[in-house]
Amino acid sequence: MTDETRQGRLILIDGDACPVKEEIYTCAYRHKIPVRLVAASYLRHPDHPLITMVMAGDAFDAADDVIAEAAAPGTLVVTGDILLAERCLEAGSVVLNHKGGAYTANSIGAQVATRAIMADIRAGLDGQGIGGQKPFSKADRSAFSNALETALRRLK
Repeated sequence: MTDETRQGRLILIDGDACPVKEEIYTCAYRHKIPVRLVAASYLRHPDHPLITMVMAGDAFDAADDVIAEAAAPGTLVVTGDILLAERCLEAGSVVLNHKGGAYTANSIGAQVATRAIMADIRAGLDGQGIGGQKPFSKADRSAFSNALETALRRLK
């Protein structure tokens, strides 16, 4: 764990399916906070001293494991993965989803339970669709940017 991580000066991105990477980079530049983009394989990213890319490999949950290991009090994690969010919260991180929603110690238990119920329902439907999340919108992008800015101000 680096001094930056111990001091809460790190943004960790679960990068494989993150639609708000550019917003994170912009905010990180403004606040001069390092960003660690973690993914199974290489993702294009800005050539900037604040941005590092970690290729975790394609083993099951490899990227999640890298992120969870780096999570610490004060770090900010951006992920849509509820189980990873739970691990990061347990480590003391602030965790946001891609739409700007904050995972919290008070809400994560219910979110994990809902995820499990939905997985059971999907498994029982034997290929029948039950719908999914709404498409990512401009309003979602804006909500994320606002939530990110607020979260980073609180980390200082």
